[in-house]
Amino acid sequence: MKRDDMNPLPPVHAAPHAEQEDNVVLHANQVEKTYPNGTHALDRVRLKIRRGEFVSLLGPSGCGKSTLLRMFAGLDEPTAGHVRWWGGGVATVNTPGRTLAMVFQEATLMPWARVADNVRLPLDLAGIPRARSAPRVDAALDMVGLSAFGGAYPRELSGGMQMRASIARALATEPNVLLMDEPFGALDEFTRNKLDSDLRALWSQRDLTVVFVTHSIYEAVFLSTKVVVMAARPGRIIAEVPVDGPDVRDDDFRVSAPFLNHCKQLSDLLTEANTR
Repeated sequence: MKRDDMNPLPPVHAAPHAEQEDNVVLHANQVEKTYPNGTHALDRVRLKIRRGEFVSLLGPSGCGKSTLLRMFAGLDEPTAGHVRWWGGGVATVNTPGRTLAMVFQEATLMPWARVADNVRLPLDLAGIPRARSAPRVDAALDMVGLSAFGGAYPRELSGGMQMRASIARALATEPNVLLMDEPFGALDEFTRNKLDSDLRALWSQRDLTVVFVTHSIYEAVFLSTKVVVMAARPGRIIAEVPVDGPDVRDDDFRVSAPFLNHCKQLSDLLTEANTR
């Protein structure tokens, strides 16, 4: 396919200033992070995540993607600036309609516990009785295709299935916002593509807001409604790129002109970021 045959992309643009603030679920305002060893991880990061968006944080290693995600999760604090959740503090599993959950790079399952018990863990920690948590665990396992494996141990699952169990554990809290720190990076390409497709469908079905860290341009374009491009040393945002694409994305989208155009645009931005 010739470059001239491809449909033109919309320009990179900033978010509109006039908006309903109650539509913003996560807000990083002039956030900076400097570690005790002097590493300047983030520099004046400004970002708003709106309800219903699927936002990927894309950039080279060391650009602060995971640091920013951990701040959104309340697991780290900025050196300067602030992070706000729905205009207030961090939500918990006991805050109806305002719940955050996080999926890490590793599945981090308890090897001695069965899959259902691993999924139930955050509900147990929140003091939710088993009679109330059992249906939520069953529903979460069903959403990720593991209904038949609740009684299995993690060692009996493949890497992709273990990651599904980790996602189910997050979904059991019935979150509105799902934070994901490169969860599929260690998987083979076939499994990764399958989980990307399943995650995109889950986002649509559950009306989730997702913030997803990745190093993969292709993954970011396939999943996202918006890609936030970051540069390193120090970590900062250089562009927010809206992604045009069908609501239901499949293998045909991966070879479509809009998909290839977005990949080229993001590749050029990352090349530019490495020269700054």
